[in-house]
Amino acid sequence: MKAWEENIRRVVPYVPGEQPQGEGLIKLNTNENPYPPAPGVLKALKNMDGQLLRKYPDPAASELVEALAKFYGLKNHQVFVGVGSDDVLAMAFLTFFHSEKPILFPDITYSFYPVWADLFGIPYETPALNQDFQIKTEDYYGENGGVIFPNPNAPTGIYLPMKGVEDILAHNQDVVVIVDEAYIDFGGTSARTLLNRYENLLVVGTFSKSRSMAGVRIGYAFGSPALIKAMENVKYSYNSYTMNLPSIRLGVEALKDKDYFYRTIEKIVDTREKAKVRFRELGFQCLDSSANFLFITHRERKAEEILQALRSRKIYVRHFNTPRLSNYLRVTIGTDDEMEAVYRNIL
Repeated sequence: MKAWEENIRRVVPYVPGEQPQGEGLIKLNTNENPYPPAPGVLKALKNMDGQLLRKYPDPAASELVEALAKFYGLKNHQVFVGVGSDDVLAMAFLTFFHSEKPILFPDITYSFYPVWADLFGIPYETPALNQDFQIKTEDYYGENGGVIFPNPNAPTGIYLPMKGVEDILAHNQDVVVIVDEAYIDFGGTSARTLLNRYENLLVVGTFSKSRSMAGVRIGYAFGSPALIKAMENVKYSYNSYTMNLPSIRLGVEALKDKDYFYRTIEKIVDTREKAKVRFRELGFQCLDSSANFLFITHRERKAEEILQALRSRKIYVRHFNTPRLSNYLRVTIGTDDEMEAVYRNIL
């Protein structure tokens, strides 16, 4: 090893879902929304004044913060925005998990959590989900340096009811508890309903799933003014101009069209519930997902075999070759036509 190589930080990176290119693909491997953003978003993009791009954007993204606060019934100082929820979550790790005690997150969860923990030198422990892939809240009662979990969970789609979320909060009032709600719009009650009762709660969301804007990169967090201020201080010490102007403007437009937002969610949920029935009829065990994807395993055929068969037909789903998950596939909910193609070709 050369001398300068000894000082390079080495981590095992997060591996994002494959982004296949070409015509005639059915891409159901990265939980993207199959429908376009609200019409106002596309109109704003078309009419955007190019002269504005030569100037720095508002570092506070005040216009977007205000729109989010209004949509969700919060105050501006309860809202933080970032470049996708990954940016927001990474900032939260860096801000709040600054203890010698291990943070806690499930053993089966969003696979970026251990990457950030390793990158920032944060010790962690991973309580195991039960045999039904559910969080056991009592595993989060012990002393720790913070707690984070997705709800609904990924990649299982299992939702933890608010009683369970509050149980974890009640036993962890001396650390920050982060609830990652990337998929909450597709099923379940948001933990933001608990914000006024727990000042140590941070709720994280994204425009990538339910608002069809994965390519724009908008994430946000809701929390007490003290938590939001702490995140802003870290952000401004790292990169003050994280949110670009087009993202701010397009995010505001997306929040204006509530009817389109709820109609799109309704279509996806309807397709998801029909898909649960269809997959079970085809011999799959299908977890009762509350997200915009399903986690399935076949009683007889191996997941890897099914994965490759679908790929040969240009249908892409996600496979996690890890303990307890190696015989499962995660299938993003597409349009009804896309899902029909999956049913025809999956066996």
